[in-house]
Amino acid sequence: MKIEQIDVTKLKPFTNHPFKIRQDSELAQMTESIRDFGVITPILARPMEGGYEVISGHRRLAICKELAIETVPVIVREMTNEEAVIAMVDSNLQRENVLPSEKAFAYKMKLEAIKHQGKTTFRQVVGKLESADLISNGESGRQIQRYIRLTELTPDILQMVDEGKIAFNPAVELSYLSHDEQKALLNIMQMEDCTPSHSQAIRLKKLSQEGRLNNSQITEIISEPKPNQQEQYKFKREDVRKYFPKSYSDKQVYDAVFKALEMLKRQRERSKDAR
Repeated sequence: MKIEQIDVTKLKPFTNHPFKIRQDSELAQMTESIRDFGVITPILARPMEGGYEVISGHRRLAICKELAIETVPVIVREMTNEEAVIAMVDSNLQRENVLPSEKAFAYKMKLEAIKHQGKTTFRQVVGKLESADLISNGESGRQIQRYIRLTELTPDILQMVDEGKIAFNPAVELSYLSHDEQKALLNIMQMEDCTPSHSQAIRLKKLSQEGRLNNSQITEIISEPKPNQQEQYKFKREDVRKYFPKSYSDKQVYDAVFKALEMLKRQRERSKDAR
């Protein structure tokens, strides 16, 4: 295996790369490491006209450009398009935090690459649990299918899934709505300031498949009260803990708070009785 020092300007991002470079703690730690020690793990790339296409190491490359590092260590390897896609997906799925949209498009790209290699069919890959390892070592074939369904969502709704505003299970059901229906849903969600639960998403999907979904039904369904939407009291942990010794566990704090509230309740009841 030969490692070459290559000018960063000659390294190009992978075509349709589904993984984003996010300003998170993981990137911050990587930036600090490269600033102090340089790029320890070489970037993987393949030759392309006018330079090299990065297979693994997009974040390392972005950091080097930000730090004005001119050359980086690169393993240059000849790969077919299919081999490059599979290697790119496998290396990036090892990241600490992977968004649902990233998994969705990565699985879809890898599945298409495997199909193009002519080794197997879609059903053979994701229809059987034992064959799912061709796509992912940690997901079942059924779960891979569900992730790939997310690629049918409009970008705005898919972003809500990434942001945690719409849960994974209802998002899968919503992917069966047409794009026009999804656009209508998005407008109504914004107006009503709510999102569908899993059971509501299933009902929306059923009406869509029956050709009976319209704006009034969308509004009626998603605006129904949900059990988990009941108002809750929220307190910052540090605001409560400052009233207790540092030696107290969270459970001790919890028990003490409710004991104090119970005493306050009894005092009020005694005050009422004394009047």
